[in-house]
Amino acid sequence: MKIGFIGLGAMGSAMAGHLLKGGHALTVWNRSPDKAAPFVEAGARRAASPAEAAAGAEVVITSLADDAAVEQVVLGEDGLARGLGAGAVHVGTSTISPKLSERLADAHAKKGQGYVAAPVLGRPPAAAQGKLFVMAAGEAGAVATARPVLEGLGQRLFVVGEAPAQAHLLKLCCNFLIFSTIEQLGEVFALTEKGGLDRARVFEVLTESFFSAPVHKNYGRLILDRAYGPQGVPVTLAAKDTRLMLEAGEALSVPLPLASLVRDRWLAARARGEQDLDFAVLARQIAQEAGLKE
Repeated sequence: MKIGFIGLGAMGSAMAGHLLKGGHALTVWNRSPDKAAPFVEAGARRAASPAEAAAGAEVVITSLADDAAVEQVVLGEDGLARGLGAGAVHVGTSTISPKLSERLADAHAKKGQGYVAAPVLGRPPAAAQGKLFVMAAGEAGAVATARPVLEGLGQRLFVVGEAPAQAHLLKLCCNFLIFSTIEQLGEVFALTEKGGLDRARVFEVLTESFFSAPVHKNYGRLILDRAYGPQGVPVTLAAKDTRLMLEAGEALSVPLPLASLVRDRWLAARARGEQDLDFAVLARQIAQEAGLKE
């Protein structure tokens, strides 16, 4: 397919690289042009603007950091909505607010364009191998147009509704489950270490018994290895997602007390200068509160 790809951060680069290897005709754009260079060398075309990246594409994918970036790239001057043809589809993989998702759906509909929200579960290595889990929502015809691309990005596609905002709400919930699981793991590692248990044996028992889900294995390994460097998703994005989760709870009158606790963890991490570290660093904060030293 003819695909425009906008946003070549860690996750976007991994997804774009996988699509390019799959034989799709890719046009790429990134705010920092140097990040597009490897893709151009591999056969992609470089666009001068989001509008140009969308022009002539059947599907244009965005992978951006937050609401502000998405709004500017899609609806701003030279935004992709200006270049996307009627009947073509914008696939938004970013984690954004349901409110912005509704605005995007309305803006695209007015231009005869499709909008499919398709946030993903998985880290960049999974994206590079096409092993993400994709949760999509949008009008049935738009989902059908984008389906070959969505299925190519991941090991499984879940169509969760016809309103794009539903997929973004579900993604916020999934991220919240990851954050709260790290809180649990951090508390368990701190308590068992102070109780004299071997950290590696605790990890083995947990992940080879009842707690064998990828979230326990992947983040439990990061905690075990104390691998909190800036190689993954930073605290800044986790804080943003938690804020959006709390806003959604307020809008729908759903109390979220555990999300408030996690929000305070990110505030403490920022105060400690840890905003650019992997959000698994939350576990180190818990260990230090327990009097443990690395």
